[in-house]
Amino acid sequence: MIPVPSGVRVWLAVGHTDMRRGMNGLALQVQEALGRDPHAGDLYVFRGKRGDLLKIVWHDGLGMSLYAKRLERGRFLWPAPADGAVAISSSQLAYMLDGIDWRNPQHTYRPQVAG
Repeated sequence: MIPVPSGVRVWLAVGHTDMRRGMNGLALQVQEALGRDPHAGDLYVFRGKRGDLLKIVWHDGLGMSLYAKRLERGRFLWPAPADGAVAISSSQLAYMLDGIDWRNPQHTYRPQVAG
């Protein structure tokens, strides 16, 4: 998991992104398409067209980092295609990276008795 400091904002770049882009191309997309500063310390999350690959760009004050995660099965849940970015919390990002519905997480099993 990415060590996300408290107070860091997480932005989802809605729609799909060309996953051939590296950190410089994604940072340029943050700057030009989203109109935000890629060096401000926020996390920017991008999803590929197939939906099974995410890339995260983050500038921690010392340098730019690029994280990638591919799901073996299933797809990452993503907002409806539109322009712009959607803000989520760091805990919602953790759910998303685990393949859980970050919009409405549910417990799947709760034991009824001990033993």
